Amino acid sequence: MSTLKPRQPVPALSVPTLQGKQWTLSEQQPAQFTMISFYRGLHCPKCKLSLLDLNRKLADFNALGVEVIALSCDDRNRAEQTQRDWELDKLTLGYGLSIEQARSWGLYISTSNGVTSAGIEEPALFSEPGLFLVRPDGTLYLASVQSVPFARPHFAEVLQAVKFVIEKNYPARGEA
Repeated sequence: MSTLKPRQPVPALSVPTLQGKQWTLSEQQPAQFTMISFYRGLHCPKCKLSLLDLNRKLADFNALGVEVIALSCDDRNRAEQTQRDWELDKLTLGYGLSIEQARSWGLYISTSNGVTSAGIEEPALFSEPGLFLVRPDGTLYLASVQSVPFARPHFAEVLQAVKFVIEKNYPARGEA
């Protein structure tokens, strides 16, 4: 597992999106941050709640100069079902994240436990959740990685934190 450090460059990242475009981190030009929300996939009811909340708050993040993408190891069909079933009408969804890409970001990888409480089969391998804020220069500002589907950052708190960081020009921490 990779250990990313604040103020250091993050790994390259490029995935297809449901909007029919290739999303590449190095091509993003946010005013403040690119926020990458890695989610477990269609099978995860906790991810559904998290992404619904993010979808509702997307305009608030955008107003602060934060561009947002949510992505998973799911294939296109599962990503399309996620968007449709979860009614994610605003959020850019990336799909096809490879296990190698997930590991390069320091994400935990899980194996299937079969059918989840949502009634959907888990893939053979998939990443656990992670949330990252990346500066426009491609360096890491914030990383939050979970080994389980619970205990994720709440997006209302992330919004408050981003406002504080911008207002106070608060530096990334944890680089030593």
